[in-house]
Amino acid sequence: MSNLRTLVFFATPAHDCSYLPDREATTMFVDPRAEIDKKLYSQLTALGFRRSGSHYYRPHCESCSACVPVRLKVDNFQPDRSQRRVLKKNDDLQCRLVPAAYSERYYRLYAHYIEERHQDGDMYPPTREQFTSFLVEGSTDSWFLEISLGNELIGLAAIDLLDDGLSAIYTVFAPEYEHRSLGTFAVLWQIEEAKARELPHLYLGYWIKDCKKMSYKTRYRPIEALQDGQWHEMSST
Repeated sequence: MSNLRTLVFFATPAHDCSYLPDREATTMFVDPRAEIDKKLYSQLTALGFRRSGSHYYRPHCESCSACVPVRLKVDNFQPDRSQRRVLKKNDDLQCRLVPAAYSERYYRLYAHYIEERHQDGDMYPPTREQFTSFLVEGSTDSWFLEISLGNELIGLAAIDLLDDGLSAIYTVFAPEYEHRSLGTFAVLWQIEEAKARELPHLYLGYWIKDCKKMSYKTRYRPIEALQDGQWHEMSST
């Protein structure tokens, strides 16, 4: 089994940045041949890495440090007025945590979401192979949160269980239920799940100050940022 000392890392050639216009990005990947168990995955996450399928990566840009890993301290979290409204609005939903696996109804929801909301993104057009390689393959202790209204699946959140918290991987929802703010609801559910498991953190991926679609992450407080190898509580932004 691999450990932090034996891991080998590779960097991609510079490519167009997915988040900031007119910038190039470089990504560092863990050698895909490495055996990553839950302990090592937890250590990598605490160092700012993320998982996409069987790939573990983090930004490694020479002249840019805009991508900042962030995590929430769940025990000190108190929902604000807007977040309390989201919880109240969705108190008729049913939530169930199941092992991450492919199913056709999961894929249909994923494809509907990508086709309606992310036609300009890297994941368009969606495919079954893409869904599987992104959200199912490479899972160590990985789960799907099913969000249902009656018998209808309206949301799906991919979640990894770590030694010191949960990692929010990705959330999709039926676009016709956008008014329910299901992305926010999924994060709030994960906060409560981490508390119930007595885990201190919810990892939210990367925050980018000048990227509007990343701005929601700082609405959860107290949030910490990884800077210069240390986690620090972020001031209000």
